[in-house]
Amino acid sequence: MAGKVALVTGGAQGIGKAIAERLVDEGAEVVIADVALERASSVARELSIKRKTIAVRADVSSSKDVKELFSVVDREFGRLDILVNNAGILLKGRFEEVTEEMWDRTMAVNLKGPFLCGKEALRLMPKGGRIINITSIDGKVVYYHGHHVPYGVSKAGIIMLTKIMAVELASYGINVNAIAPGVVRTEISAGSMDDPAHLQEITDEIPLGRLASPEEIAGAVVFLSSKDASYLTGSTIYVDGGWTTH
Repeated sequence: MAGKVALVTGGAQGIGKAIAERLVDEGAEVVIADVALERASSVARELSIKRKTIAVRADVSSSKDVKELFSVVDREFGRLDILVNNAGILLKGRFEEVTEEMWDRTMAVNLKGPFLCGKEALRLMPKGGRIINITSIDGKVVYYHGHHVPYGVSKAGIIMLTKIMAVELASYGINVNAIAPGVVRTEISAGSMDDPAHLQEITDEIPLGRLASPEEIAGAVVFLSSKDASYLTGSTIYVDGGWTTH
């Protein structure tokens, strides 16, 4: 992956940070886009010791921010080889509690964001490239304790968006795939996992009997970005410990 240029949205923490770190380790130069610029800049400084890595503040739900983000990518690198649409939000609530604002904000970030970024990436991938959309098992199954109403719908939308993009962008030499993580132990989820009973309830649903690490999701991203995945497009890889087998 040496010499490749990658953009990771939502790359300041959790899964996105692990993806950025792994791509740098594999030899790529990386742009970290996040609404939390200070945190993204801290990650970029750490990684820039190994490879050129920059941080850009961007809200992927804003077409203005997205255009400015890709202008920075163009100015700094002149092209883009790998786009990882990882940015997302999770606003929980029972169906009757979900507000229109919660619904709209979730769709704007989780679904419109990859759409906007995909359109901008197209002009920076004249020789082809890879687009990887991070969805979730919530896009396929309902975890009834989670109350992930707009989140689940948005992630199901990403799975279909991935298929459509794969077909539409194939003629440009761009492969588009998705990764659907199961439950991943991150800074955000750590608090809810402190309850042993809740953790047991979750791991009982997972055939492998444990949560995923962010690094395991990053490994799937590296595979989809590599030559080994050159004939793979329109697919969703479930990195879920077997959760969706039942």
